[in-house]
Amino acid sequence: MTRYKAIISYDGSDFSGFQRQPHARSVQEEIEKTLQKLNSGIAVTIHGAGRTDSGVHAYGQVIHFDLPQERDVEKLRFGLDTQCPDDIDIVKIEIVSEDFHARYNKHSKTYEFLVDTGRPKNPMMRHYATHYPYPIDLPRMQEAIKDLVGTHDFTGFTASGTSVQDKIRTITRASVERDPHTDFLIFTFSGNGFLYKQVRNMVGTLLKIGNGRMPVSQIKTVLESQDRNLAGPTAAGNGLYLKEIIYEE
Repeated sequence: MTRYKAIISYDGSDFSGFQRQPHARSVQEEIEKTLQKLNSGIAVTIHGAGRTDSGVHAYGQVIHFDLPQERDVEKLRFGLDTQCPDDIDIVKIEIVSEDFHARYNKHSKTYEFLVDTGRPKNPMMRHYATHYPYPIDLPRMQEAIKDLVGTHDFTGFTASGTSVQDKIRTITRASVERDPHTDFLIFTFSGNGFLYKQVRNMVGTLLKIGNGRMPVSQIKTVLESQDRNLAGPTAAGNGLYLKEIIYEE
């Protein structure tokens, strides 16, 4: 068997998430159906670097899969890209060693989150940016977001019911800027891993800080208390993008 690593992008608007699930459309299922056609009807399982939720988008999701023979990677990429649905794009394919695993090899992820603060909102971006129609003090958020950088227990920013026991993660970059062209807020987070709905919970908290309904010190309070009830609401998934995944050599 030959192992292939692929970088894919997708518009998450019409997906119930990346992972295959019964009675719902998923990115994994669509790619696996196409690979099966390209593999003479034999089923192929893909493995993703992470799972994105319903409505969440990706520029640089990474998957791997095995095929019984070595193929020209550009022909494989082109065939997979043209036969997948229009809301999935196969950016790049390469052959990797058989011990490569998209999820378990050490890597860092970067997420972006777009927020439309317009009044009224831009209807053309309703699937691609979360609307927040309240006044925002950007410097307050820029001060607060610094407290997320470093190694912390992110229990307070994790959705309840998660089965993950170890909630310690390292964030290497956390920033928020206003795009001068669209006037959207762009949040950027890089780290060695993120918990279920962690990014959306951090953004929801930062928006309340920016609106003056939480103090600038609230990020520290949530991290120290590990209390989800002290964090802000979960921001909608339509503004979230898995931007990039970088693997250690």
